[in-house]
Formats: sequence, C-alpha cells, structure tokens
Amino acid sequence: MTPEEVEKLLESTGAIRRGHFQLSSGLHSPVYVQCALLFQHPGQTSRVADALAQWFDNTPVDVVAAPALGGIVLGYELARQLGARAVFVERNPEGRLALRRFRVNPGEHVLVAEDVLTTGGSTQETLDVVKQAGGNVVGIAAVLDRSGGQVKLGVPLRALLSQKLETYSPEQCPLCRQGQPIEKPGSRPVSAQE
Repeated sequence: MTPEEVEKLLESTGAIRRGHFQLSSGLHSPVYVQCALLFQHPGQTSRVADALAQWFDNTPVDVVAAPALGGIVLGYELARQLGARAVFVERNPEGRLALRRFRVNPGEHVLVAEDVLTTGGSTQETLDVVKQAGGNVVGIAAVLDRSGGQVKLGVPLRALLSQKLETYSPEQCPLCRQGQPIEKPGSRPVSAQE
C-alpha cells in the first residue's frame, strides 16, 4: 500500500477526525486518528496488516506484541499473517504497561505492533516490557507515525504512513487559547495521561 492509499483508507473509514483533541501522550492536536474505526472492517485491517507483514517477511518473528487497547486488533492480524503468537500489554493497577495475561519467553523474536505513534511513549513502554521478559525486539510495525519520523526507539520502525501532524503542549495550544472545547478520545484514562 502506498502512503496515499493508507491516508485515503483512514479518511474513508472516518478514522481521521478534526477538531481539538488531547492525545494519549497528553499533547493537544487539531487532528486525531482513531484506527479502531479502520479496524472494525476486517478486510481493510487484513490489507493493512499484509502491507506491514511484507516488510518483516525475512525477519524471524515468534511473537507480535501490541499495547492495549489501540494495537490489539492490528497485532492479532499481523501475527496471523506472520504465523506468530499474538500478545498484548496492558496497564496494571499502578498505570504501567505489563504482560498481565501472557508470557514472552527469553530469546523469542518479538515484533511490536502499534496503531498510531506520536511521542513513542506507549511504544517505548511496550519495548521495555518485552525486553524485561527476555524477548528480542526485531522491529516496530505501525499504521501511522504522526511524528514524521522524528521518534527514534532504537529498533527498525516501519510505518505505512508517516506525517508530521501538529501537536502542542497544553500550555502552548492555540486551540485552548481560542476557547475551543477539547475532546479526550484516547484509550488511556485522563489520570494516566497527565
């Protein structure tokens, strides 16, 4: 899939929203990408996962790990296409990502699946959890890198679409200064975002 095809797919499924949003990172933005609206269509999700899987065809992958909630569907479909296990990390009662339901065995080759990458915070947390379990992270597969390639996590990152989408700290947000109401559509509770 070309970046243009991915962007058109996100637009046609309503995954790209415009307004005033607080992202899971805590940053504000006039653009929010809700990949769940794309992932509700299994055929389209399969196409996206296939395009990502092709980049990792010659890479050993035993496990695909995704941060909950956004990456679960993508991680599952990517694992299916790569013939790997699918696991996800989720927030524990202290608010940190953890392998609460699954194991990653020492030495297993792990691909991290992410729907949207902004600052790389939850992706880095996922990498740390996998490494602590003894997994060998072989790369990151993402639908959208909204940092435009600015985030560096020390492993190969492949994103179907990479664009520098505007983000602001809450203190510098022009949308807040204009008095526009803010939406907080992310999967992380507000207390964990701040």
